[in-house]
Amino acid sequence: MKFSNLFKNMYNKVAHKEEAQTSVHNQWIKCPNCLSLVYYKEIEAKNEVCPKCHHHFRISADKRISILADEGTFVEFDANLAPTDPLEFSDKKSYKKRLEESKEKTGKTSCVVSGSCKINGESTELVVFDFAFMGGSLGSVEGEKIVRAVNRAIENRTGVIIISASGGARMQESTYSLMQMSKTSAALNHLAAAKLPFISVLTDPTMGGVSASFAMLGDIIMAEPGALVGFAGARVIKQTVGVDLPEGFQRSEFLLQHGLIDMVVNRFEMKKTISDFLKFFNNK
Repeated sequence: MKFSNLFKNMYNKVAHKEEAQTSVHNQWIKCPNCLSLVYYKEIEAKNEVCPKCHHHFRISADKRISILADEGTFVEFDANLAPTDPLEFSDKKSYKKRLEESKEKTGKTSCVVSGSCKINGESTELVVFDFAFMGGSLGSVEGEKIVRAVNRAIENRTGVIIISASGGARMQESTYSLMQMSKTSAALNHLAAAKLPFISVLTDPTMGGVSASFAMLGDIIMAEPGALVGFAGARVIKQTVGVDLPEGFQRSEFLLQHGLIDMVVNRFEMKKTISDFLKFFNNK
């Protein structure tokens, strides 16, 4: 095999899945957007953003918290909450097996990490989804963590920030999962009644039942560049309506252009942008 082909095959394997791209250290990474080969440590130093084209890689909940929260201020709550299997659901694998695999992969018991923190000195409740845990799907535990975060915010008179990264409702929990859409939306209505802010941040991807509930209820709705946001997938929509979809359909820039979100904010400016809004709402 020629060296060039060996080189190409080796790095194609490394960049096969985006989830794997942020787990390999001391290697070169192939950006899925511009296809450039970039040293991973260079991407890591830029908060997992491609230095060539500014493509925003998916990142873990822990990485997200380290970027947004002031150092040493994040206090996690409800880390002991873990999903059960009330329906004894099984497809190719049992739900219990999938939970075990996700726990081993991420070191977490659910795809949501929630807690109190300060962002540039502004106190808030922060809820972060981790797509690596079962695609960030919304289940009973995730819904409960969100509601508890909202209740803490009301008690402490602070705002709520939810960073969404989800494929939607968790099918292994069926109706239990769908109920979380109304449960979280009702909790956020109580937050609004208390005149406290909710900032929703949409990252790649924010789909299904998450986008159809709390993710689109923010007083401020912002998204990272290039984030996939929608309910059903583009293929399903095209088959349903029977027409070709616009270029860039369901990407954050398209949503901003059509008035569905308030702004697109890159990862370097996210912390300052959020803290500025918190400061504004707190002063009000």
